[in-house]
Amino acid sequence: MNSMIPESLKSFELKYRDLFYKSSLAYWNAAINGTEENWREVTKYQIEIIRLFRDRNYFEEIKKLHSRSSEFDPLIQRQIKILYNEFIPNQYDLKKLEEITNIQNKIENVFTTFRAKFDGQTLTDNEIDEILKNEINSSTLRKVWESSKEIGELIADDLINLVKLRNEQARSLGYKNYYEMSLILSELVPEEVDLLFKELESKTEAKFLTIKNQIDDLLAERYKVSKSELMPWHYQQRFFQEAPPVYSLNFDYYFNDKDLVEITRNYFQSIGLDIDNLIQKSDLFERNGKNQHAFCISIDRESDIRVLCNVKSNVDWMGTLLHEFGHAVYDKFIDQSLPFILRDAAHIFVTEAIAMLFGKLAFHPVWIKNALSIDDNEIEKLRESAIKFMKINQSIFMRWVFVMYEFEKSLYDNPEQNLNSLWWDLHQKYLLLNKPDERNKPDWATKIHIATSPCYYHNYLLGEIFSSQLNNTLHKKILNSNNIWENVLINNSEIGKYLIDNLFRFGASLHWKEIVRIATNQDLNTEYFISDYFD
Repeated sequence: MNSMIPESLKSFELKYRDLFYKSSLAYWNAAINGTEENWREVTKYQIEIIRLFRDRNYFEEIKKLHSRSSEFDPLIQRQIKILYNEFIPNQYDLKKLEEITNIQNKIENVFTTFRAKFDGQTLTDNEIDEILKNEINSSTLRKVWESSKEIGELIADDLINLVKLRNEQARSLGYKNYYEMSLILSELVPEEVDLLFKELESKTEAKFLTIKNQIDDLLAERYKVSKSELMPWHYQQRFFQEAPPVYSLNFDYYFNDKDLVEITRNYFQSIGLDIDNLIQKSDLFERNGKNQHAFCISIDRESDIRVLCNVKSNVDWMGTLLHEFGHAVYDKFIDQSLPFILRDAAHIFVTEAIAMLFGKLAFHPVWIKNALSIDDNEIEKLRESAIKFMKINQSIFMRWVFVMYEFEKSLYDNPEQNLNSLWWDLHQKYLLLNKPDERNKPDWATKIHIATSPCYYHNYLLGEIFSSQLNNTLHKKILNSNNIWENVLINNSEIGKYLIDNLFRFGASLHWKEIVRIATNQDLNTEYFISDYFD
């Protein structure tokens, strides 16, 4: 078996490495500043990367290597496969690819700089979330919720155009549409994802119906309306994607006035994963002109890994910090002796699984007790309700993923249909939400992922499935426990060591299915996710 790295791979990697760094740094600067000049810089480097992946000479070499990849050792085979899948979507008209990039960045800039207007005030997303969570006047809630949706009309036309251009690209390359191309080139089988999600839906439907009915009873009482009068703005969030805080629980109480960054630092240190250098390079608090969302980015696939957040002292941002630094520790502990192409996560859903494994700890009563040194008696009052809340939260999030998954599949299947109606039809089907009377607005366009992370959302649910599988493995192997609710991943450096040795270090050097088997001794399956949250 040939272990000599082909010269064409060496040459390509040198060029790609340089552009990757410049593009990542430009994107970071645009996210924290949001100026048009910043976004022009992002577009410039993204187009240079597209041109590199369109290079006919390199592509012909990669195709030849791909056709005889079995001659090479496994690390070279893996690089060839990943590069081949990345080259394919770029074998398209350069002007069209540039147009796609320009429109996507234009939309992302709108998201970065948009601030909702309500009652003469400009509101951040954090401020909108606080109003939706605490206000009880239905009229005020509706106005604030609607103000958060105004961004949809600013970008909907561009977004539909973007979807059509993406479809043209995919069809020119032999795929049914962009959604199918995205799944296949990310090494997922569309039919397998469909079957997995249908299995989850059928096995959890009855439980969700019970949960939703309980939530509606509580919300109807809170707002003094009938259940039939409950509208999306009554569910205490911009999108009904998590459990509303209606269970006499005040998680925020435990994090109010706490240093969430220090809690995050101490937590990861307690499991043998040092994040000091990651925190130093990150941008974690609100500022005008800054992206209002949260993400982790590896600037160079070496040591420069950064997290962007807009932290407030509440449980949601505690969970977000743990989530994003979960991504970051994965990136940090990838084996640096691997070739640059392989210094990435095994799959998007695998890094999401790690982020979710840590992110949901913010709601776990045993974690809160240990991380914040809460008195046993105090935490005992929280335990039962908190576990119930986490199970409800997971049920709602799963159904929200079904909405996003079905919407995007249908969007790319037919972008000419009535998308405004489709959006609310799916909310009614999966979340049992009432559609606002006579509302005909592009509310679907207000979800940033549809524009800037297309065909991505299924990875969150795949990540939750793997996260449960991995969590149970860690409990059995490290904590000698079969109960994820009585014990928690904290204060044990063997946890970090296991993750590094059995997952992180491999990067993308192995197919995701092999990584799942190494980490859990099983293929990906729904058994643990269902038993954790629905039994």
